[in-house]
Amino acid sequence: MSISIYRGDINLPTEVSNEILQKTQEASAVMQLARQIALPGRGLTIPVITGDPEATWVDETDAKPVSNPTLDTKVMQAYKLAVIVPFSDEFRRDAAALYDELIARLPGALALKFDTTVFHGTAPGSNFDTFAAVTAQSISGSGDSPVYSALVAADTDIAVHNGLLNGFALSPQAKGELLAALDADGRPIFINNVAEGAIPRLLGAPVAYTRGAFAAGSAASGDDPAVPDIIGFAGDWTQAMYGTVEGVKIDISNQATLVDANSNTINLWQRNMFAVRAEIEVGFRADTNCFNALTRTHV
Repeated sequence: MSISIYRGDINLPTEVSNEILQKTQEASAVMQLARQIALPGRGLTIPVITGDPEATWVDETDAKPVSNPTLDTKVMQAYKLAVIVPFSDEFRRDAAALYDELIARLPGALALKFDTTVFHGTAPGSNFDTFAAVTAQSISGSGDSPVYSALVAADTDIAVHNGLLNGFALSPQAKGELLAALDADGRPIFINNVAEGAIPRLLGAPVAYTRGAFAAGSAASGDDPAVPDIIGFAGDWTQAMYGTVEGVKIDISNQATLVDANSNTINLWQRNMFAVRAEIEVGFRADTNCFNALTRTHV
């Protein structure tokens, strides 16, 4: 596609936009684990099974019973997620370098914000689910293996809600806690040897890592209990889905005036710069009863 920047055009091939979306999906733990569906711009009504059919024993020639599952619906709506990244004019002279920087910088920003919103943030609208209020399991409990006990407790709670734990989204802080977990004999629980240094699976379920899964708690103040850190999530990811509309949209300008997060004003033309705006329309829905947060006492 050709995008005007007032002094000539930069031709961004379609595959650049596609690669940004692909790498956003790779960087997002939610997008790695949840199901992807096609989402039209007007949104989509999703059927949700709230009760399972029940089989019954019958004698020979008896009429077979009819059991109807109960259904509910949820609306998945697309909400716009955007980021603007400024560049120096030097990148404009070298299209290959610009493509590389777009692919390097934009996916991580989009993925991190999406994951952070799903795990901890305020939903962009009423038709977007978050895990902000899911059941929490503390890895800082008592006993010989509090980390392992917390994972088993999460598995059990998810099963109680008719889910099957099939994936973990963990923060880098959670990885450290897991690597440090020892059994009663002082041996690591989750790795065979120190040289591996990776935990690709827990309780037989795959693990995806994202900085967006972490939320810092607070220290105790007076008689108030400390708010624990949230370091990850366990869940039945067949009960979660996301959808995107049209992939990632790219727009480029060298005439805009930007205001950054610190309220600093950047005049692009004055500074010989240009800015790239990336937008993605995305929605997320889940049965949040089938997810648990993993927490630790704040240090």
